[in-house]
This record gives sequence, structure tokens and C-alpha cells, in this order.
Amino acid sequence: MLKGKTVVVGVCGGIAAYKVVEVISRLRKLGAEVHVIMTKSAESFVAPLTFQSLSNNYVVRDMFSEPKSWEVEHISLARRADLIVIAPATANVIGKVSGGIADDMLTTTIMAAQVPVLFVPAMNQAMYANPILKSNISKLAALGYMFMEPGTGSMAAEGEHGKGRLPEPRHIVERLVDILLRDRDMKDIKVLITAGPTREAIDPVRYISNHSSGKMGYSLAEAALKRGAEVTLVSGPVSIPCPGGAELISVVSAQQMHSEVMKAYARFDMLIMVAAVADYRCAEISPDKIKKNGDDMTVRLVKNPDIARELGEVKGERLLVGFSAETENLLSNAKAKLEAKNMDMIAANDVSAEGAGFDSDTNIVKLVKRDGCLIELPKMSKRDVSHKILDEAVMLFKKEIKE
Repeated sequence: MLKGKTVVVGVCGGIAAYKVVEVISRLRKLGAEVHVIMTKSAESFVAPLTFQSLSNNYVVRDMFSEPKSWEVEHISLARRADLIVIAPATANVIGKVSGGIADDMLTTTIMAAQVPVLFVPAMNQAMYANPILKSNISKLAALGYMFMEPGTGSMAAEGEHGKGRLPEPRHIVERLVDILLRDRDMKDIKVLITAGPTREAIDPVRYISNHSSGKMGYSLAEAALKRGAEVTLVSGPVSIPCPGGAELISVVSAQQMHSEVMKAYARFDMLIMVAAVADYRCAEISPDKIKKNGDDMTVRLVKNPDIARELGEVKGERLLVGFSAETENLLSNAKAKLEAKNMDMIAANDVSAEGAGFDSDTNIVKLVKRDGCLIELPKMSKRDVSHKILDEAVMLFKKEIKE
């Protein structure tokens, strides 16, 4: 399955390093060429000879040891790799890369890489919950680095239980295979994605909006870019950076988003409507700040244009994917929306469920297709959800082309 693919595995100094032995064994059985880089601390947990025997390649340990070839080693490995995975990824190495520090062979190779890099964190649950680590992960994720969610369970420290365990080796390998085999499958596909909330002004100070953070739409944009797509992001106001390589069209209100989408949609192959667009806007916007006067205030609302419905009427052979954020009757509401708006697929999620709400880093999604096919995804990171959605969207798109 992975013949012709080269994976560089960076092993850091954590108790979970012994599990990486199985990761390398599984990769080799799938035909991948594997090169291992160990930090000095990692050698305290697993002998380099173990990884050397399993990978059939010498283990890189020291930047200043005698080179095994006449190449600049960290550059050579970075160029030969199709993918770099760091497992277990310690808080120390994550912090170094986040800060631009390259003081050993592993961090230097990561900094020189122009291929996907996947961090698989594993550490004590208190360390994983530390806001400094969370900030470092968020920074790297915004720059395009990938992360696997650690597992929850018993820690190495006696009697402790929490989130921070290294995922099972088979799950790590499944993720690596997923990344390696979907590479560039959206090349030459043009994708328009809407994201974030809209704001409907009441006066120059106040507005009506919702809790959407834009994370799901931006994650989809990032995933599509990694798969080779040309991406335009029409986004409401958010506080996250635009993925590098995407064209960003910033809007505020639903009417502005409607105008930009309807002007642009004709040049795209896929239309993915993720934005939480306000259904209503104020009939009248006060030019001045409204002063407090009495115990209540009445604001008259009028309906906003339904962007997805209008696209469904004019989409032609384009693929239209929507989102349905619900708090009750999830599937029946999603199916009704799919039909009414002539969508090809809809991603339904219960925003009241733990791990699936607005501003969460995870999501729990059910994908409903026009033919009635239902795909139920477990709770996973929004990055993983994005790739699952794109997996199905690409299949539908290619099927339509053949037909």
C-alpha cells in the first residue's frame, strides 16, 4: 500500500516511545521506507538499535556525529520524506518548533521540511492541559502542521487518569496512510467555502450575531489546500488566520456574503456552505447609538437571503455541500434542508452535544447524501472531520464527472 513512500519518524523522550516500535513495524509491513530520528532523551527509553533493526536504516541521533553519507543530513531527510511524524511529541519539542528553535537533528529536519508534518502528542494530562502548550499547538496548527488528539486513560504516574496518552499504533498508522494516499486528489478542483458568523447591525455599536468561530470552515479550507485545491474563503468576522494559499474575501453581514458568493460561484467546481449566516437582519439600522429609554426595546427583523437555497437553484453541475447546525431532530431537519436547497450532501451536527458545539476544536458529524446514504462520524478533530467530508465530496464530484 505504501510502496514508494518515505516516512521520517521523529521519536522524542517520553514513556510512550516504546509504542512507536509497533508504528514502525506496521509501516514497514505496508511497504514504506522508514527513517528514524531520535532525540537524546528518547534514547533513555528505547535503544536506537531497536529502531534500526525494524526500519532497516541507521538511526539518526546526533547532528555532529560522523555522517553516513556526503549529504547534509537534515536537508536530505527533509527532501526525501513524503511525510514526517513526531511520536511521542513532547511539550518540549512542540515548544521548540513553535518558537522557531532548531537545535538538534529532529527540530532542524522539521524546520527544513516542505512536506506534511504530523505531531502525535503524549504527556501527563496536566502538561497537555497547560495553556502554554495549547497556545503552541494552536500556533503550529494555524501554520499548517497537523496534530492527532491524544487518548484518554491511565497515565504512567500511578493512580492518575486523563487525556494525554499516545493513540494506539494502529490508529497512528491509519492516520499516516490516510494522509499519504489522499495526497493532491483535489488538484485542479476549485472550491468556494463560506465560514464564520455574520453580523447584522442594530446601530453603530450593537449587532445581532451567533457563536460561530469559523474553525470548521477554515479547517475545511486548509484541508482542501493540502489536497491541491484552489480555495476561496468567503468569511464573516473571525479571530483566526486565513490558511496560507487561500483567497480570502472578508464580509460582515449576510447581504454582503450573499453578494460575494453569487458574484463568484460560477467559476467554482465545489460550493461548501459552512458559514452560520443570520436568518434575519434589522429592518432599520439606527445611524446613531440607541440610548436606553424605558424597560424594553423593540427591533423589527426581516428575512435575509438564503444563500444555499439560491445556489441550489443555479448550481448546475457544481457540487453543493451544506451544514446543518441543530439542537433537536438532527437528521430530519438536515434531510429537509438537503432536499429543499437541492444540495448533494449535508453535514449535520448537534451543537448542543459536548465536543460538537461552536468554537470547539472537535466535532461530531453525520453526513447525509442525496441518495439517502448516511455516514456517522465519531467525535474527532475538526481537521479530521474536514478530510472525511472532502473524501466524500471528492467521490461525489468524480462520480458526477464520469456520468
